[in-house]
Amino acid sequence: MRIGLRTSVAQSEMGDRTNQAWTRRALLRAGVGGWSSLSLLGLWQTQAALAQTPFVAPGKIRSCIFLFYYGGPSHLDTYDPKPDAPAEVRGEFSTISTSVPGLHVSEHLPRMARVMHKVALVRGMHHAARLHDSASIHALTGRPLEGPDRELFDKLPQFYPSFGSTVSYLNREQNIIIPHAALPFVFRNVQDVPCQGAGFLGSSFDPLQVSCNIERQAYDAGAIAPARDVSGERLAGRRHLLASMNERVAVEAAATARVTAVYDRAFQLFASRRVQEALDLSRESTPTRERYGFGPPPAAIGEGGGGGNGAELASGRQMRGQNLLVARRLVEAGVPFVNVYDFQQQGQNWDAHFKCFHQHKEYLLPLADQSLATLIEDLDERGLLDSTLVVAMGEFGRTPRINKEGGRDHWPDCYTALLAGGGVQGGAVYGASDRFGAFPADAPVTPGDLAATIFWRFGLEPRTEIHDSLGRPHRIATGEPIKSLFTS
Repeated sequence: MRIGLRTSVAQSEMGDRTNQAWTRRALLRAGVGGWSSLSLLGLWQTQAALAQTPFVAPGKIRSCIFLFYYGGPSHLDTYDPKPDAPAEVRGEFSTISTSVPGLHVSEHLPRMARVMHKVALVRGMHHAARLHDSASIHALTGRPLEGPDRELFDKLPQFYPSFGSTVSYLNREQNIIIPHAALPFVFRNVQDVPCQGAGFLGSSFDPLQVSCNIERQAYDAGAIAPARDVSGERLAGRRHLLASMNERVAVEAAATARVTAVYDRAFQLFASRRVQEALDLSRESTPTRERYGFGPPPAAIGEGGGGGNGAELASGRQMRGQNLLVARRLVEAGVPFVNVYDFQQQGQNWDAHFKCFHQHKEYLLPLADQSLATLIEDLDERGLLDSTLVVAMGEFGRTPRINKEGGRDHWPDCYTALLAGGGVQGGAVYGASDRFGAFPADAPVTPGDLAATIFWRFGLEPRTEIHDSLGRPHRIATGEPIKSLFTS
């Protein structure tokens, strides 16, 4: 069978989403009564009304959180273990049972084991790129890098857009102020890897870049942050001024264009403040923040491997769990697509060429396990999981055979992607790898198929064409959606 359901646990009922993606059209449809209503007070009142209005049609997601494990986790030591394989393939870890009868995962994923009935695994992911840059480009755009498989030592303009940028572009008529966000940095090898923006769609569809101040344990998006000298009183004064302008314009029956301009300015201010509030983790309780987890600071001296390699050296590793809390808050604020990059610098990430088991056990899996399980539970508790698709994966897996340094090397021939929410059949396993985890044995899936699946869940036809700067058409996805993996 192409899909194996490991459990009969009933799926949670589809719940109404109570957080609207704030669009001009949506506000008008919700009953903005005439131009005199276009004050910030009116906008806030409309927000309250829309919070009770379901946004998502059955079978269509409202948002996606794409968690990218840069460097390539070992599928054999996480979600596709091979306990019956020879020791040189099996590795050091044991397996544990999960909430899905018959489904086992690595012993170092105890929290994820408890939520596997909410998760689907795609165990036959594969492509041909064996190096980080070309593999990341294929993984995050659904298209291979043109030319030979390679790392990029010089800057290369991005060509194909990222998934979030494509969703933003195709939904541009909705006028969502923040349609796509990425955090907490732009990841890089020698250069920033060109797969994180809008490519030929243009910079207007690049994500809002959210950064993290490690010392303050705080997040910021400079593109929308108010100037430092703008106090709360000044902002309140500006709101009052906008309200006065709205009333005067209505009384004087000003031109529609002028009214629209005032409305847009008020709306942008409103939306910016709303996203700023989403980035303010001081609004979360201490138990919630601790539930997502904090990591230790980077080590001063790594364990070896040459060139300062090792996840223990990674900048920002303290905030890996908090990144997912911010992603949840951005989804609540109405941002449809959120990219989370787990690590910034190649070599100080999941790329465990040496001491693979120690790296995974001590530095990589504990916080990944804690934070992802918490995100899934938190979204579910808030009624957000059914309409939010969570995708977690790296650019490739790791070699079945362990190398002489106790590590595993790059392996794009077979790896695993994890999906949760968004209508997935919890407890499902789509496809299978062979007995060594080396190649797909059933139902192989390409990055193009995964791209098509994401777009389809957003209600977008994967065969839709977009055009580059020369007017050439390109399908948004080259593959086919995995429809059997979802309940509707």
